[in-house]
Amino acid sequence: MRFAPRLPLIYHGPSLSVRSFSHYGELLSVNPRPSGFSNNALPDTKGLRRLTAQDLATHTTPPKNVNVLVRDFIHDALYNPNYGYFSHQATILSSTEPYEFNRIRSSKKFDDLVAGACDVGNEGAVPGSGVLGRQLWHTPVELFQPWYGRAIAQCLTSEYLLNHFPYEDFIIFELGGGNGTLAGNVLDFLQLEYPDVYERTRYHIIEISPRLASLQRLKLKHHTSCLEIANKSIFEWDEIVPLPCYFVALEVIDNFAHDMIRYHLSTLEPYQALIVTTEDGDYEEVYEPLSDPLLQKYLTLRTKAGHVSPLQSSRFLQRLRATLPFAPNLSRPEFVPTHLLSFLEILRDKFPLHRLLLSDFSSLPDTIDNGAINAPVVQTRVGNAMVPCSTYMVQPGYFDIFFPTNFDELQNMYELTMALPRKSMPEEGISVTTPRLDSNFFSRNWRASPVDVSSYTGRRVFSHRDFLYKYGNVEATTLRNGENPMLDYYKNVKFLF
Repeated sequence: MRFAPRLPLIYHGPSLSVRSFSHYGELLSVNPRPSGFSNNALPDTKGLRRLTAQDLATHTTPPKNVNVLVRDFIHDALYNPNYGYFSHQATILSSTEPYEFNRIRSSKKFDDLVAGACDVGNEGAVPGSGVLGRQLWHTPVELFQPWYGRAIAQCLTSEYLLNHFPYEDFIIFELGGGNGTLAGNVLDFLQLEYPDVYERTRYHIIEISPRLASLQRLKLKHHTSCLEIANKSIFEWDEIVPLPCYFVALEVIDNFAHDMIRYHLSTLEPYQALIVTTEDGDYEEVYEPLSDPLLQKYLTLRTKAGHVSPLQSSRFLQRLRATLPFAPNLSRPEFVPTHLLSFLEILRDKFPLHRLLLSDFSSLPDTIDNGAINAPVVQTRVGNAMVPCSTYMVQPGYFDIFFPTNFDELQNMYELTMALPRKSMPEEGISVTTPRLDSNFFSRNWRASPVDVSSYTGRRVFSHRDFLYKYGNVEATTLRNGENPMLDYYKNVKFLF
């Protein structure tokens, strides 16, 4: 569970009023909902600096009198190296010893054990004090170690043995290695069960947090012969890996920043959202005609992939609604996973022979209450309570912001992106031999040849339970009463492989 059961408390962040504004010479009267409309003057957006996440990364405190796209605001709040949530606040709960599942009486008892571990991990926080506690969250890799990690290892190893052993090394890239638990479980499993494969294994972790990268080096020091840790963001990756490899991303893309758009109800033209930070440090949401190239590209590819926003699905009803008295002139907001597209392009351009194993949330409870499509959960821990928030416009660095993933859309966007021409080529003077790809290599229907892969099902989306039932040791995580939390928990998680 990424988030613990919550008390019925709502944190109300900075007040939000969406108003009329003049930007780049075009006047747009914005009234998304009557309760959010104000006649107060907007900040002069023309005189404000437009910053990107890369610009914000150089700041030690959130700047004022600036405007940014929503994705840059969210990325900065989570990953700014000086005050970002993952840089300084977030801690992944790690058990010193794996749970002995066969000795645990029931799921209720298992929940109590996990809750007790959270309380120990958050010692020092005073309930009801309003003081932020340690930002603890736990993952299935940690809760069900080593068995969850071994299921991942079995999945990758089976595919490697089928298609590449012994001609190619077993190259694994893990994005966001956390405490290093998954890497340790995978490498321990290979060393014990497949020593010949372990000798061919090269395990790479791409980790944005210097603190976690140091922790991983310490925890995995007994595997240094086959381990390499790159302390950088995946969006800064500049090397081409021309060999077959496996790219693992577990509970990572939910924290990829999203943009936000609304559609004009008369024309259905999209407008991109900006966050304006005032001199007082307040945040204002304003809109301008769509112009951001990445956002435009995502919407174009999504349409080509056959997906349409629910906000565009009924043009007649939208126009009818716009004619009602005091009706808003913009649709409800929609969060668009633009950083996810950047990630897919990096996979295509820098890892041309990769095989992706991805897992994340397909749905989320307690999302922010602005009526948005694909809205995120925004939460923080106050004392010992995990408290959801009502807006994403919160103080950067103190709140986790994470999104659900539409796996049907992701699968189609992935295949479409992989089919497009690569952008990045090797530097002049450097010869890199890239094996020729079958035209359907990234398709869900791809089959390796000439190896007999009659049991191979191709690229597909799995439920959390189905994936673990296929690749995991379910007997090892079965409780005394027959329940199995590794199979039964995380029902809102899916796998793409």
